[in-house]
Amino acid sequence: MTNLNPSDKALVPFVSVDHMMKLVHHIGLRDMLKGIAAYIEHDFKRWELFDKTARIGSHTDDGVMELMPTSDGLDYGFKYVNCHPKNTKEGLQTVVAFGLLADVSTGYPVLLTEMTLLTALRTAATSATMAKLLAPKGAICMAMIGNGAQSEFQAIAMQAILGINEVRLYDIDPAATAKCAANLMAAGLRVTSCKTAQDAMNGAQIITTCTADKQYATILTDNMVGAGVHINAIGGDCPGKTELAEAILHRADIFVEYPPQTRVEGEIQQLPEDHPVTELWEVMTGKAAGRTSEQQITLFDSVGFAIEDFSALRYVRDQIKGTEMFHPLDLLADPDDPRDLFGMLDRAK
Repeated sequence: MTNLNPSDKALVPFVSVDHMMKLVHHIGLRDMLKGIAAYIEHDFKRWELFDKTARIGSHTDDGVMELMPTSDGLDYGFKYVNCHPKNTKEGLQTVVAFGLLADVSTGYPVLLTEMTLLTALRTAATSATMAKLLAPKGAICMAMIGNGAQSEFQAIAMQAILGINEVRLYDIDPAATAKCAANLMAAGLRVTSCKTAQDAMNGAQIITTCTADKQYATILTDNMVGAGVHINAIGGDCPGKTELAEAILHRADIFVEYPPQTRVEGEIQQLPEDHPVTELWEVMTGKAAGRTSEQQITLFDSVGFAIEDFSALRYVRDQIKGTEMFHPLDLLADPDDPRDLFGMLDRAK
């Protein structure tokens, strides 16, 4: 069994992609989504303890590379993540990521992990957690507009956490819809492949948009959105990237993770700075209301925030204990005398 000696601070648990897949199958996908969701809800209720900053981005014509750091005073975590929409055409992932968790008291890392899969899991868990608070009571049908790498995770998270039993799929690429439908065949959901976004939204109480193109786009027009729905706008976000017609935003009650980041990257970049929004932590703690009427349109303007990644990192750290689902990584120098780094190097001859 791959157990670390707690006194050996120089060896850092590394969770590879292979380890992460084994961990998901060991725990079960639905149970892991529920577990991550519980950690996210726990941490959002501790919102005021966290260091908070908008992610640090390096934007290019091809995409964006970002760091997402935060700390609760006990642990420090960050994620590196990119978004390069053109990658799909080159046979590459649009989004790849890795993350690190460290002990604040020593500064020593306690976990290094892949976060490409983990980001998909935490994004889906976050969406379903917010839908639990904001979607119409008894919602059972979701429209999934954009059927790329996130889509199956989103559908299964809504099923596991909210109890939906139907998903209606649409993508401008029919092959993406066929892929998603095939992957969801064994999920116990009624899956309908649709030819238009409008068709996908028929009968849906939850509408999830998840597109990657780095441009102002109108995936949903105002006339497509009726009263009483919950919109989960999660597509790859950055300045100059939107999915919803501005008129929808004026009809909806808008909920966000961290306003300074969302106003730059989210749907609300289309609105004045003083347009009112509600922060999710306020709803979770009872400081603000979520859904208040059957006719209300709620919008989760999701851009992804560092605390969600921090929660996912904490969850993985706790779940790998006593398992073989990590590799002890010789990441840190560990001289016999902490002041004699040169001596350690010299003796290695």
